Amino acid sequence: MSPVTRRSVLLATATGAFITVGAAGTAEAEIRYYPVAPGYRVNVRRGPGTQYAIVRVLPEGAMVPIFCQTPGETITGPYGTSNIWDNIDDGEFIADAYVQTGSDGYVRPRCS
Repeated sequence: MSPVTRRSVLLATATGAFITVGAAGTAEAEIRYYPVAPGYRVNVRRGPGTQYAIVRVLPEGAMVPIFCQTPGETITGPYGTSNIWDNIDDGEFIADAYVQTGSDGYVRPRCS
């Protein structure tokens, strides 16, 4: 990753901006970072439910990308009750009820 691209990614992560990334500078996907509910440390799990292992814990104030969303266990959090789980990295999911997406429904494509 070039220094300019790396700075753009870091800036976008800090500001919650949209990022367009791709191989050799081509536009492939738009990634938006969303804030996790203030005051919460959120468990990141291997799948869309609490029966899946915890991979890591997000710190308070974290911003997360949502690559896709999938139905799973229904969870109640600061943003309501939902069965939507957000894929934030390869094999890593968090309950959408803890992410401020601005919607009660899907904001990204369904995971395949």
